[in-house]
Amino acid sequence: QVQLVESGGGLVQTGGSLRLSCAASGRTFSSYDMSWFRQAPGKEREFVGTISRSGTSTYYAESVKVRFTISRDNAKNTVYLQMNSLKPEDTAVYYCAARMRAPPIFPATAEYRYDYWGQGTQVTVSS
Repeated sequence: QVQLVESGGGLVQTGGSLRLSCAASGRTFSSYDMSWFRQAPGKEREFVGTISRSGTSTYYAESVKVRFTISRDNAKNTVYLQMNSLKPEDTAVYYCAARMRAPPIFPATAEYRYDYWGQGTQVTVSS
């Protein structure tokens, strides 16, 4: 069992930056691929990006590529989402998610492939 807790959301102006954190419980954090998803008001939840268990591989949605960076610190059981050049369309609740790589697919962009989810953190980008 893994519990995930996001933090770092807030209100930021267009062009600004935020760094989200997702702290995981348990001793097997390094066994999980970790991802970020987001859900804007009135829209379905969408994939943002993912990082492999070791942190050596990442993959991003086209809409955030170059602007967002995912990293992880397995010693701290934490994954991060650095968001730069934020736009109003980035406004959403951001969720982190964890999955054991079964089946061995990377990147996994579909929600159903994820075993554990955080409660989400709100990011609002003002224009």
